[in-house]
Amino acid sequence: MKLTKKQKIIIISCSAALVIAGVIILIIFLNKNNDIEEEDNASLSAEDIRRENTLRLATVYAESGEFGRALDLIDRLLIENPDDEAARALQRAILGIDRSNLDSTEALLAAQRQFLEEQMRQNQALASSLNRPVIVQTSSANDDAAALRRAAAEAEAAEIRRAAAEADAQAAAIRRATAEAEEAASRRAQEAEAEAAAARRATAEAEEARRKAQEAELARASAALQEAMRAVNNHVADGIAMLNSGNLTGANQSFSEAKRIMPPGEPRFEAQTLSNIADAYYNYSFNNPNASGAREARTSAVQYANDAISKDPTQALPHYVLGKVARDANQNDQAVTYFREASRLDSGNFMYYHDLGRVLFIVRRYAEARDAFQNAVRINPNAEASWYNLGGTFRALNRLDDALTAYRQAVAIRADYAVAHREIGRILISRDDTRGAIASLNTALQLSPNDISTLRELAAAQSHAGNYTEAENLFTRALRIDSADPQTNYNMATVKIELKKYSEAVNHANVAVNANQSNAVYVYTLGVALEAMAANDLAVSAYKSAAAIDARYIRPRINLGSLFMAMGNLAEAITFLNEAYAIEASNFEVNNNLGAVYSRQENWTYSIVHYERALSVRQNDAMVHFNLARAYAGAGDLQKALASYQSVLRLAPDNWDAMYELGMTCVTLGRNTDARRYLQDLISRNPGYSGKAEAERILRSL
Repeated sequence: MKLTKKQKIIIISCSAALVIAGVIILIIFLNKNNDIEEEDNASLSAEDIRRENTLRLATVYAESGEFGRALDLIDRLLIENPDDEAARALQRAILGIDRSNLDSTEALLAAQRQFLEEQMRQNQALASSLNRPVIVQTSSANDDAAALRRAAAEAEAAEIRRAAAEADAQAAAIRRATAEAEEAASRRAQEAEAEAAAARRATAEAEEARRKAQEAELARASAALQEAMRAVNNHVADGIAMLNSGNLTGANQSFSEAKRIMPPGEPRFEAQTLSNIADAYYNYSFNNPNASGAREARTSAVQYANDAISKDPTQALPHYVLGKVARDANQNDQAVTYFREASRLDSGNFMYYHDLGRVLFIVRRYAEARDAFQNAVRINPNAEASWYNLGGTFRALNRLDDALTAYRQAVAIRADYAVAHREIGRILISRDDTRGAIASLNTALQLSPNDISTLRELAAAQSHAGNYTEAENLFTRALRIDSADPQTNYNMATVKIELKKYSEAVNHANVAVNANQSNAVYVYTLGVALEAMAANDLAVSAYKSAAAIDARYIRPRINLGSLFMAMGNLAEAITFLNEAYAIEASNFEVNNNLGAVYSRQENWTYSIVHYERALSVRQNDAMVHFNLARAYAGAGDLQKALASYQSVLRLAPDNWDAMYELGMTCVTLGRNTDARRYLQDLISRNPGYSGKAEAERILRSL
């Protein structure tokens, strides 16, 4: 698919910024390593300061798209010092962007990746060289000298390790930056395509409206006036054609001539003409932001738009042009004012409402943005970009049903609208419609196979559905794009745990924890993986760390209680379970575990209290009824024990231990008929029961 000019601008801006950011990282890295060789207190010379300032200025020029000026500065540095690696790196970065042959997002990102991979290779090579072992030669004849050499070697080795760690960190930062830029470029390119399609339709409609307006003006004019108007229109058409071919000088001359021969006494016609010129200048500046005349064209757009308003303030187009200029300059309040006035003056142009809604959304005036987008789709029901933006506005207002309707309308108009399919999937996940979410996210991924956000969302949905192998494959693809992302590594760790690949789970959890050591959930998940590997001491340490990070996090405290109980350390188990109980007294698992640990201590009163609270949450849990029956029996309350055993058998008729213990309880209570019935039923239904001999002995005694 051939990219529009607007898409190219967006992608070039993202990628150029990332490349320059990567170079800045490299410059810092190189300077830092050079600094190792200098004394800490050495001051920079005037020449060094001039060089650094020149590099900074060149970087600023490159970031703003003024590549020629940036390269001129770099050339001066290289003339003075051809071995200036920082200058050469910046030069390679700028020359590596071929802005004249960008026919696809893939081509641009491939060039970008090639540059960043080269920087990573340089960093890795440096790290490898720094990691070489330091050989220290000692002489038995001079132990003091040997000791000094060893101390120096150890200090050097420490510095080498630190530098290597910094190199690894820089490489990881570059990888993350690359992945983020690719994701952003993919997302923005898809959104820009919809916006561009809407803009093309709006432009065609506007041109048709202008043509009709000009024809109406001509129709009412006299023959002489018609001829004068046609001459003006011809000059305007010539100027627009020149702008489209990049001839700004020729366009200026044609527009000036059109203005010079403007027939007097026709303010409406003059305002229409000036508006068209203003719009043409704006479009040129927007589509050619790095052209030498872009700033001049934008200034001319503002001037002609203001002149048009002064001639006829009822014209909508000049207000719209001024709104776009203000929006591009992040002057959002002014943009809202201009767009609102344009839509008031021409309430039939959906793009006026569409752009008004976008700016209102940026400034978080969501209710007003919703109204603007609803007007846009009312005027043009086939404006898929307006439906998509309306969906986003409804999401911001927490009206998910309406958002879902809007997104579905967008994909009904444009079936290949990948980001809209992704948003549908996200909403369906929040509504626990896992099957529908997977279907929508699969569609989004088919349309945009390398979109890392869709990969992550679909993998999470597959995991939620219990499809762990599919989730593992999707997370693997996402990690190929960004291997250091902590959230993806955390999610992969949870999937690996479900697949019983515990050592791999530990590896991924460690990556997540190392990236964000203050995230209690990541640390807790590391503990789960370690416990599954029977590395109990390490698991305890991880759980304690997670609990310390988040004083209200209940999961690590529950797991610590269970783990200490399994290890026989009942006091520690009670301590952590009581902490969990203080956080959430109604939690089923907390109360069930407290019931179990107090039962192990034969503290029947507390055991009964917590088992009863657990049952208040899950009334039909047969195992809790069984444990409660045993606690009642231990406390000597046999009537309640009998009732609880009977509850167990209603819920789980094949719980043989409950049947046996119920029979024994009936014996103790003197209810021999009931005891005989339960024990005989046990033996007949389960002849291989381990307590069969004792049951038969009891039966013989009844």
